[in-house]
Amino acid sequence: MLPNAFDRFRLNNRTALVTGARREIGRAIALALADAGARLAIHHAGTAEEAADAEDVVLQIEKSGGTARAFGQDFALDNAGHSLAAAVSAWSPVDILVLNASIELPEPYDAITRERFDRQIAVNLRSPLELLQALVPPMDARAWGRVVTIGSVQQVRPHPQMMVYAGTKAAQLNWSWNLARQFGGQGVTVNNLAPGAILTARNRAQMATEGEALVQRIPAGRLGKPDDLAGAALLLCSDAGAYINGVNLYVDGGRAIA
Repeated sequence: MLPNAFDRFRLNNRTALVTGARREIGRAIALALADAGARLAIHHAGTAEEAADAEDVVLQIEKSGGTARAFGQDFALDNAGHSLAAAVSAWSPVDILVLNASIELPEPYDAITRERFDRQIAVNLRSPLELLQALVPPMDARAWGRVVTIGSVQQVRPHPQMMVYAGTKAAQLNWSWNLARQFGGQGVTVNNLAPGAILTARNRAQMATEGEALVQRIPAGRLGKPDDLAGAALLLCSDAGAYINGVNLYVDGGRAIA
């Protein structure tokens, strides 16, 4: 009997940590990985609202026969990444790390304050770096691991009001390439998944005023949805994507080439 091509997408006995997984893109990716058989660590920033959202994701996974647990950690705090890594690893060794959590604080470049700069750096870069430091070496030791960073078109097409956010996304892409070269021969892949204009709660107000004009520049003719990221993430996180390493994969309806 011929092997089933879809078996390479299965994630049975793998554990995935998805940061910022309580809603929107992170939630969609977490649910897709759980559907493929992975245990899911659902990270949220720790507020009561976020904890409730994360528990809802856990419940949805469990109702489908999967295994999941919510982990709260504010990435703006010192040592947040190391603390989250320790908590999740005590539950289950992490095979898949999806770095989705980030914040953007739009403002003109000449109005950026030290406080707002430092917060974006902490959440978007410092804590993710700590997670990479803690979780990639064990993947290397087990000779299997997947890291997917969630980027943005802001990496290369920065919005004038998002200088810090766009800069952190560009740095994250650089890190993905760097780590892909270091670990690509050890069964660990590192890739960047770059969403285009995805309609989420974060940008709904902006899209209400800019969305129609933006759609005219997207060959697909529509804004994206969080679920549009799920298939690409599953490919990069599974054995089906084992020979994909150091890639910056746009999921943007063709906007990057328009």
